[in-house]
Amino acid sequence: MPRIKTANGVEDRKVVTREEWRAARLGLLKEEKELTRRSDELARKRQELPWVRIDKEYQFETAEENASLPDLFRGRSQLLVYHFMFGPDYTAGCPSCSAIADGFNGIAVHLANHDVMLWAVSRAPLAKLQEYKRRLGWTFPWASSLGSDFNPDFNVWFSEEKQREGGIEYNYEREGPWEGAGEGAITFAAMSGTDPATYVRERPGMSAFALEDGVIYHTLLHLCARPRRPLGNVSVARSRPQRSQRVRCLVAAQ
Repeated sequence: MPRIKTANGVEDRKVVTREEWRAARLGLLKEEKELTRRSDELARKRQELPWVRIDKEYQFETAEENASLPDLFRGRSQLLVYHFMFGPDYTAGCPSCSAIADGFNGIAVHLANHDVMLWAVSRAPLAKLQEYKRRLGWTFPWASSLGSDFNPDFNVWFSEEKQREGGIEYNYEREGPWEGAGEGAITFAAMSGTDPATYVRERPGMSAFALEDGVIYHTLLHLCARPRRPLGNVSVARSRPQRSQRVRCLVAAQ
């Protein structure tokens, strides 16, 4: 069977007839459809995941005023919080988080069209966050949780003691005692104006909350195929939903 080299000259590819290619493509298509069915089943299970009632009160400092967790909803039924790595000792935000947040200005209006309010939350003082936000040209809302249990309760900040002795649980996995930072963390810590150990005690993440009948629940984000409320004169383009979106709401990863 003839083969051709790729551009790098190392790997090669099979060269087949159109009929052989079609047979191989149909075999792959069968596997792709099976993967789609499996994905649909997982999406259904995600929608059925239980909710956790949040009774604890959290306070945040925002550009307008001090706010509670219910206040962050701004009248919407769902709240999406991005845990932005910017600790009190940082002089600048985490470079990786900053790259992600560069897209928030654009997606905030689309989330709002699905009745979702988007916030970034960090432990740095509000003045630091506001100055960094102005420097980067961002307009999405950003709150300081300094002095609140919000970040440790949602496993995106850890004390020096936990870091040193172990016991950190992040992204549903248990970490061992601190053994030093990798090259990437050392570089990002320097760019954020802090030392590596302090830098990695802050963690990135996304938390979703729902507000129903005055009660807040920690859950997964549900994006319905149709907006739950109008946005007035704001025009939002909608792409055609995929098959799995036509019969139920989308569920985004937490």
